[in-house]
Amino acid sequence: MGAGAARRVEGVTVSGVRATARIVAREDGRGGTALPVLQGEGPLALRRTRGSGAEARVMLVGAMSGPLGGDEFAVEAEVGSGARLRVGSAAATIALPGQSKGEARYDVRLDVADGGELEWLPEQLISAHGSDLYVRTRVELGGAARLVLREEQVLGRVGEQPGRLTSRLTVCVEGRVILDQELACGPGAPGGWDGPAVLGGHRAVGQLVVVRPEFGAEPMAARVLGESAVVMPLAGPAVLVSAVAADALGLRRVLDEALAAVA
Repeated sequence: MGAGAARRVEGVTVSGVRATARIVAREDGRGGTALPVLQGEGPLALRRTRGSGAEARVMLVGAMSGPLGGDEFAVEAEVGSGARLRVGSAAATIALPGQSKGEARYDVRLDVADGGELEWLPEQLISAHGSDLYVRTRVELGGAARLVLREEQVLGRVGEQPGRLTSRLTVCVEGRVILDQELACGPGAPGGWDGPAVLGGHRAVGQLVVVRPEFGAEPMAARVLGESAVVMPLAGPAVLVSAVAADALGLRRVLDEALAAVA
């Protein structure tokens, strides 16, 4: 099933939509960043926006609702040496139940070469009641690459229980894994996900991964930020900030403060 296909064809419900968006950023030789590949499909539309200095900026625009049950979405970004790319999204992504009862998947694959820089700053992912989504993010970095990656997940819309949401994040530097973690929440998730050892009753959870070559020589010390965030150095030139909050606005405020403190 291609990205352009409808969810119903001649009265028959299709099993899901498959779509991939791809971004390639390269140094343009004039002190800026070119985007030789900027290709979206169906629900994953890409728009270049006004950049700043050497940085190119891209906005991911959802062209239809989803992901729904059975959908398979993928976003790929490749940043070459000397290129600088910032990627955001125009609105929150909402995982919704679909006519198909299958799990939806959302795969993000990021590759940053030595001397490249990527800021991956999408809006929140909201897990609506009845949805079932598996999100997989894998990042491959060169030894001198720079990264700021933000993930924000909100469990349920206002006044509703969440769907099932599983999220796995893997970060590698020069082929070596420095972070590999998975969190499952909602119906069917392992017991304790909402307990004091994990979310503690909060309904918004997020993290920042900041990779800087200088962190390899001078690792950042572990510490608590406020009442709901913690900074943890990783086994490499990177730091992880994990945070929880009552809602999306509170989570964004905490993560913005954390980014200012570590970046």
